[in-house]
Amino acid sequence: MTAQREAFSTALQSATRIEFDHVSKQFDGNGARPAVDDVTLTIEPGEFVVLIGPSGCGKTTLLKLINRLYDATSGIISIDGAPLQEIAAPELRRHMGYVIQQGGLFPHYTVAENVAIVPGLLGWDKARTAARVDELLRLVGLPPEEYRERYPSQLSGGQQQRVGIARAVAAAPGTLLMDEPFGALDAITRSRLQEEVRDLHQQLGQTVVFVTHDIDEAALLADRIAVMREGRVLQYDTPLNVILRPADAFVAELVGADDILRRLSLVSVAAAMVELDAAEPVGPDEPVIDLPMRVRPALNLLLESGAPRVIVREGGVPVGYLDLPAVQAVSVPHVARDGA
Repeated sequence: MTAQREAFSTALQSATRIEFDHVSKQFDGNGARPAVDDVTLTIEPGEFVVLIGPSGCGKTTLLKLINRLYDATSGIISIDGAPLQEIAAPELRRHMGYVIQQGGLFPHYTVAENVAIVPGLLGWDKARTAARVDELLRLVGLPPEEYRERYPSQLSGGQQQRVGIARAVAAAPGTLLMDEPFGALDAITRSRLQEEVRDLHQQLGQTVVFVTHDIDEAALLADRIAVMREGRVLQYDTPLNVILRPADAFVAELVGADDILRRLSLVSVAAAMVELDAAEPVGPDEPVIDLPMRVRPALNLLLESGAPRVIVREGGVPVGYLDLPAVQAVSVPHVARDGA
């Protein structure tokens, strides 16, 4: 391995910076609309970015350009400043986690063997690999002594997804790509895995690019959301700004800007609350909620209690409050129109 490739491989072990510079992907040359059309955006190290939009908008194609399952027709994609074309695709993929719907597990491999695939390709010894497998199975809530020797057919859909996530992060990749990983799961399992992925990201700190068509999922997980339509990125912003300040009428419709209750179910209490002054007293009978929480259930508590405000805690410590004016402030979106 050359010194340049060694340096590149080392860089991929930490959270990566991903840049798209006027990137397009055309699948044929007959004049059809590009699947990805002149996308320019930057994903900062450690960010959790969600690509969202209707079927056929280009979000999965954009994701697959990152690990060179597809190559761009034009433009440049760089990781930590290095163009992807400078690294062989198989080596690139060994340093990127990739999770798809229903896990994509090898059916004739045990759980442990599935998780160990990438460490094996990277030449890890058996002891190191076994320790890593057990560590990750515990991390995703599958006790290794119970699940290590099972086969995918012996697992539920949610358990298979947990194994798929463990396999994707086994070699501590700096980039984790997730393509609608929870789309085939029931609502309860999906909700649990969403929270587990969010917690896992906080612990491991990779750069995550996640594809979904579900705005609720995007708002829960993302640091930033890229809203796509017909291959283009219409808005790339924080969940709060996408929900409250949609770039155009299409984005507003996608996030339900005209439905106040839906919007309040997407906005976090942390974004809406008024910060408490350190010296401000908190009454012993004031209703209390704990972060993380969305505004809608907090509003329910506020109305049911009849109290003027609800105290917001983080880690058991009061950090702010939510009252009706604070809720009203996040209830009315501003939709950009005609360049406004």
